Amino acid sequence: MKLTQYTFLALAVASLTACNKNNKMDNDKKTIDSLQQIQFETEQFADVQVLKYDIPGWEKLTLKEKKLVYYLAQAGYAGRDIFWDQNYKYNLKIRAALENIYKNYQGDKNDENWKKFEIYLKRVWFSNGIHHHYSNDKIKPGFPQTYLQKLLKDTKTSLDASIVEILFNDVDGKKVNLNEAKGLVQGSAVNFYGKGLNAKDVEKFYGSMIPADSLRPLSTGLNSKLVRTESGKIEERVWKSGGMYGAAIDKIVYWLEKAVEVAENKPQADALKILIDFYKTGDLKKWDDYNVAWVKATEGNIDYINGFIEVYNDPLGHKASYESTVQIKDFDMSAKMEVISKNAQWFEDHSPLIAEHKKKNVVGISYKTVIVAAESGDTSPATPIGVNLPNADWIRAEHGSKSISLGNIIEAYNKVGGGDKLKEFAFDEKEVELSKRYSELADKLHTALHEVIGHASGQLNPGVGTPKETLKSYASTLEEGRADLVALYYLYDQKVQDLGLVDDWKSLGMTAYNDYIRNGLMTQLVRIEPGREIEEAHMRNRQWISAWVFEKGKEFNVIEKVVKEGKTYFKINDYERLHDLFGQLLRETQRIKSEGDYAAAKTLVETYGVKVDQQIHKEVLERSKKFNTSPYRGFVNPVLVPVTNDKGEITNIVVTYPKTFAEQMLYYSKNYNFLPLEN
Repeated sequence: MKLTQYTFLALAVASLTACNKNNKMDNDKKTIDSLQQIQFETEQFADVQVLKYDIPGWEKLTLKEKKLVYYLAQAGYAGRDIFWDQNYKYNLKIRAALENIYKNYQGDKNDENWKKFEIYLKRVWFSNGIHHHYSNDKIKPGFPQTYLQKLLKDTKTSLDASIVEILFNDVDGKKVNLNEAKGLVQGSAVNFYGKGLNAKDVEKFYGSMIPADSLRPLSTGLNSKLVRTESGKIEERVWKSGGMYGAAIDKIVYWLEKAVEVAENKPQADALKILIDFYKTGDLKKWDDYNVAWVKATEGNIDYINGFIEVYNDPLGHKASYESTVQIKDFDMSAKMEVISKNAQWFEDHSPLIAEHKKKNVVGISYKTVIVAAESGDTSPATPIGVNLPNADWIRAEHGSKSISLGNIIEAYNKVGGGDKLKEFAFDEKEVELSKRYSELADKLHTALHEVIGHASGQLNPGVGTPKETLKSYASTLEEGRADLVALYYLYDQKVQDLGLVDDWKSLGMTAYNDYIRNGLMTQLVRIEPGREIEEAHMRNRQWISAWVFEKGKEFNVIEKVVKEGKTYFKINDYERLHDLFGQLLRETQRIKSEGDYAAAKTLVETYGVKVDQQIHKEVLERSKKFNTSPYRGFVNPVLVPVTNDKGEITNIVVTYPKTFAEQMLYYSKNYNFLPLEN
């Protein structure tokens, strides 16, 4: 028997060399038991807290299912550095230099500058690059440039002087810039567009691509970097085997091919084969074919997300970031929540949308609560709690979508929730008690309604282009806000009680509204620095929804801004009218999307979702100082360790954890560094 791959388990591996046939089984059990005792302790630094998530029910999986999870996880990790390079062209060079210093520095590690260096490196690890994972601002080191230069010299580490300068100056200060005045492309450091290109160049390039099927347009630009050649021609560098990122993609393909061999059923295997074909060719028609096949592959206990998925990191909404998630079905919770997807047509029919914007036949929405087993790229260390895919509107309309709620991630978040912070920002004890009783369920239902009903609802008017073409930089926040509004509208509806999802729909709805408004107008501001505007799509949508209903409800005092004992609160006085306001805003947001009304999208977001009330922001930051909590949380991944027999055959796969965040990050860099430092 041997354990493969994980170097931080070297001691356990060494202990196995003494195994012989007489004591082999005893040693096997002891080793597995010892591995399972290795546990990650929570780490906190800067504005981040790193947690762990468990994989409940792992031992109930068959060996074949465990292998499938393991192979899919390896495929995900193989593409990890693609995301690092997508985030910024120098990220891999910077990471290599910082990690070499970290591993080889022999100087004073009690020095304050060294401690600040360690924090800086951890922040870079957490954000998959030198720009903050949420604010998109460049993370500035807390130590002098001369100190870094000394560390480089002392450890014989090479890093271009020009790149060292960038770490400390204002060049490439924003990963994703959404301020048109600064240039959406020129002002963004994200590595999707080559030097010298601007938004007009990009839109002209993709605008000239006439779809072969106007009803089923390809996701043009999704898997490529757009560059201008020396001759002045603009062309795509496609992310595929043999193309840009080819070395990492070949490793992804290797593990996906092994996953095909242990697939649970033919539809699952067929979908994986098409995904492999997409990676080999870069053909976006194959990407659509894969997504259709993936949506239809609903049977089995194991599922996954792998590919170039979300376009939030592209200011123009064309290019997708690499991500991977591997998940196991949570049978009990999925059965409870499946009722929502079965009633999708009812929700669509009873929505406040304009009639022609409603889908006449909502098809193929599958909903599962899942147990996450591995995450990589755009989902790690920071992770979503719910996902609805695929993103192409025409695939949703014709073939449906898959919606998942990441149950063990939500559970891990809930374990570190802050009751004291709730008391600080809730208006009164009644609001606190409602949240204590219903917030967890309200969050789960919000996620389900957002993903299953929200993203799957509504339709574009005939002849209207895709949102990335019509709404441009506002497409992402409008889509997330639209899905939020669907959830908010139905959380205060007796239907959720009629479906057996809650025992008191009004209390649940009141809780959901209290929590949403409190967060949208106040508590989420802890995530940005003083004087900054809001740029992240989800933060924007929470504020433009909350600020819009606050303003529109002033005539009837629907939401009241109250100051007591020098502290600001937002108190909801009329939940019925607030429900109606959410419906009105949902109707308008869907109209904007359906008609491709860019001017209205810009007015809505810029008026309500971008500017920050600086006085309230200052107050929120001051009131939050007393809580030992971080505004951002993320996770280390469980470590899946194959146990093999003398023939090299996998006989079991054991779940364990790294001891530290640094340990996992260094392991990933050592074992999944398939790309050159410059791509």
